[in-house]
Amino acid sequence: MPLLLLKELPRYECLLEAAKQFPDLDPSAAEAFLHLMRTGDEAFRVVETNLAGHHLTQGRFGVLMALWGRCRAEDKRDAPLSPAELAEHTGVTRATMTGLVDTLERDGLVTRTPDPDDRRMLAVGLTPRGEKLLQKVLPSHFRQLAQLMEPLSEPERKTLVRLLTKVLQRASEIAPDGGKSAESLALASH
Repeated sequence: MPLLLLKELPRYECLLEAAKQFPDLDPSAAEAFLHLMRTGDEAFRVVETNLAGHHLTQGRFGVLMALWGRCRAEDKRDAPLSPAELAEHTGVTRATMTGLVDTLERDGLVTRTPDPDDRRMLAVGLTPRGEKLLQKVLPSHFRQLAQLMEPLSEPERKTLVRLLTKVLQRASEIAPDGGKSAESLALASH
């Protein structure tokens, strides 16, 4: 789902003209932001198309990756997570997570089991079918990520990460909800 909805970005000269009418418009900031959004939309489309070929959405894939566990702390590796923990890990609301887990459970990719210590709580875990799907999806997913980043040298990639981290930090500071709305929108489709 594109966020910018612009294929043709305005030329810098047009932004300079607009700044005459709207003094708060910083042309270079607007240009950088528009390029960031347009690039993000296109990268999202590429990844989304690949995932759709495996009958996955970005949201469902995010849940499966959070459950995969290989990047979590060693003592938590492969441990089931509660829906609330999954929502926190993936940056979506608990209501959105419920829909994502419902769909993944229906497809046999995750299970929900009562927590042994608190039967009011549920634990969500990957099924063997979910693990098998990830083993099938990840090679092409990682190849696509590498293809997208191929034009950048290693130092350029490090610079890009550093710069994007600064923008992300600023977005978190100025977002009224701590930056969760955009993340929820991006992952909400199940």
